[in-house]
Amino acid sequence: MASIIEHDLRRFDLNLLLVFRALMQERHVTRAAERLFLGQPAVSGALKRLRAAFGDELFVRSRVGMEPTPRALELSQQIEMLLHGLHQAMRAQQPFDPQHATRTFRVGVSESISITLFPSLLKTLAVEAPGVKLITLDTDCHRVSGMFERNEIEVALGVFNHRAQWQQQRTLLDWRMVCIYNPKLVRTRDKALSMREFLAYPHLLTSFNGEPRGFIDEWLETQGKQRRVAFSNPYFAAQPFIARDNPVLATVPDYIASTWSRSLGLRVSPLPFSTPMHQVSALWNTAQQGDAGLDWLIGLVGRVIRTS
Repeated sequence: MASIIEHDLRRFDLNLLLVFRALMQERHVTRAAERLFLGQPAVSGALKRLRAAFGDELFVRSRVGMEPTPRALELSQQIEMLLHGLHQAMRAQQPFDPQHATRTFRVGVSESISITLFPSLLKTLAVEAPGVKLITLDTDCHRVSGMFERNEIEVALGVFNHRAQWQQQRTLLDWRMVCIYNPKLVRTRDKALSMREFLAYPHLLTSFNGEPRGFIDEWLETQGKQRRVAFSNPYFAAQPFIARDNPVLATVPDYIASTWSRSLGLRVSPLPFSTPMHQVSALWNTAQQGDAGLDWLIGLVGRVIRTS
């Protein structure tokens, strides 16, 4: 077996894998060349050699650029894991020292997590890892896999009910939905809303798909009940300020509600009916397993988010 491997790889330039990776992410020869600081003819020549090595066209021209073939898509994960594994092996003797590290992490994160996490996380980083920087991009369960495949992010933070086989996941926080409101404008008999009070006031809805109803409306419908949604938008950040100034109820994750309660004087109430528990988790590419810096960041995020 060893002699076969040596025979096949001796004729293969491993730098071609970097060209394959750039083409997979850019889907364009010129952009791939610019990314690799090569000329366009060099990338075209490398693609010709890749096609010969793998016995497939790999990338074919389309109206919008270079589209990967099914064989290229199949190879992509294997090559990505190989390159990450090689990179980790090269860095294996370089333990991550947060106090002296100068690394930039690219993090995919949902808006709701950002609101709760980053004020405390940045304060902690300033003390424990002053040279570490974060670049964040908005993501969700529908977009996250594509962002990993394009290497736009190293780790994602959010609610991910499903993961691909090539991804790793770690639960950071359990949460459920609660209501927030201004107790000076919304009059209730107790701190916990009754169903009658829940239905008596207009509601704010965070709707990512633009629909004026969500899972709570669907559940109420099964009980023969209906709430009045007065305002719907796709952003959590607007809700507490509207709730502060208007006699309305907003249903939000409990980890955000506690932040807004402290800063804006809003009251937090459990919903007057049972809802499922959810998890905030970290998601990352299996190929990056063993990255000491990434392990440290995920651990730090878990510690900060549980105490925010």
